[in-house]
Amino acid sequence: MKPALDETHDPITRSWVESANLGDSDFPIQNLPFGVFRRRDASSHADSETKVGIAIGDSILDVAGLRSEGLLADASVVAAADACVFYSPNQHSPNPDSPSSISLNALMALGAGSRRALRRRLHAILRNGASPSDRKAVSRHLLPQAETEMLLPAVVGDYTDFYASIFHATNVGKLFRPDNPLLPNYKYIPIGYHGRASSLVVSATPVHRPSGQTRDANADPVPDPRFGPTKALDYELEVGFFVSTGNRLGESIPIAQAEEHIFGICLVNDWSARDIQAWEYQPLGPFLAKSFSTSLSPWVVTMEALAPFRIAAFTRAEGDPAPLPYLFDAGNREHGGLNLALEVSLQSARMRETGMAPEILSRSNFRDLYWTMAQMLTHHASNGCNLRAGDLLASGTVSGPDVSGQKPARGCLLELTTRGQNPVTLPTGEQRKFLEDGDEVILRGFCETDGFRRIGLGTCCGTVLPALTI
Repeated sequence: MKPALDETHDPITRSWVESANLGDSDFPIQNLPFGVFRRRDASSHADSETKVGIAIGDSILDVAGLRSEGLLADASVVAAADACVFYSPNQHSPNPDSPSSISLNALMALGAGSRRALRRRLHAILRNGASPSDRKAVSRHLLPQAETEMLLPAVVGDYTDFYASIFHATNVGKLFRPDNPLLPNYKYIPIGYHGRASSLVVSATPVHRPSGQTRDANADPVPDPRFGPTKALDYELEVGFFVSTGNRLGESIPIAQAEEHIFGICLVNDWSARDIQAWEYQPLGPFLAKSFSTSLSPWVVTMEALAPFRIAAFTRAEGDPAPLPYLFDAGNREHGGLNLALEVSLQSARMRETGMAPEILSRSNFRDLYWTMAQMLTHHASNGCNLRAGDLLASGTVSGPDVSGQKPARGCLLELTTRGQNPVTLPTGEQRKFLEDGDEVILRGFCETDGFRRIGLGTCCGTVLPALTI
């Protein structure tokens, strides 16, 4: 199905919130992503509860405030407004008795219809031309993003990480299997593994260097493993997407309907300890090398906001197998891709001390994934696995073909430095094979195409702290 466009995508529309009209804003009125926040001075402020908000320019609009003003009372949006305000005890929260355990789960569970209606209503009261009374009421519930603390947008019951970039899979495969980089199943099946939901953290949360078992690569034939902090800490540039309505245990989700089960997307940094990974991943795959922390950007850009930027799915090379019938749909073939530009920057402690801006290390694009979001979700549920509102699926590292004269399209240091053989040189002269303590990694993403307003995902960042003593 072709993504629907409506008045909320009109590139000419401007908001009376002036910061949303700046050309470099990630959050113009055409975006309107959802997030969860609280005031940064919550301990000293009467209004200290966790709330659902909408990003508009450099401000956050409090949905509960809009509801209290009667601005979300129309029959088409009242269910969505209530879902943003009241805690639902079926969100598998670790603290179900807490009255402030607000998340996007309840809104996600309502499905696409309610979400679309709420988006159109928000657009109407934020655009130039909104009534003076609406503007006055809305203004009472706008606050600067700088005065807020962002939280995880959803209570994630389950997290699954895929391996959907053929460029990443090939680049990494060449490092370990030069003559056979891609295993035979890669072009037939979306490969993934079940990650650790409890260690998902919101952007700006520091990440301690993990410890684990590693081995000296030259220690053959006796492995002689050691336990200690990783010496090969890496980032992974990924895109995550949240499940909206799920499926019952034992049921599947047809690919033609898969995107109706997706709420929206965010940035994901799946931090990885490569030396721990190399020792532990066979025969069952990733474990402690990836379970210590995964960072998410706080704003969830909805599928509706992404509609103008949908493109054809990745064109497979001649001779590649066609997807099996359950993974093929003509509409997904024509519109299942997404033109989403991505980049990774790094700022070392020395760069911060000397006032140097972060250095862009790589640029890639989500359109280069071998498997689409719909194919990943459909495959996940194809065995009857029950997906639930708020579940997170991630793409795996997003790499692409390198283009002469541009930043390399390699979404992790393992690829970028060829497993440490070709270090990256920073503006200070420092070199990086892998991450050092004090390094901050910043992920960014944005969509732009002719005839529509550019929208962004914000940032996903994290700073590496020394390992904790064990």
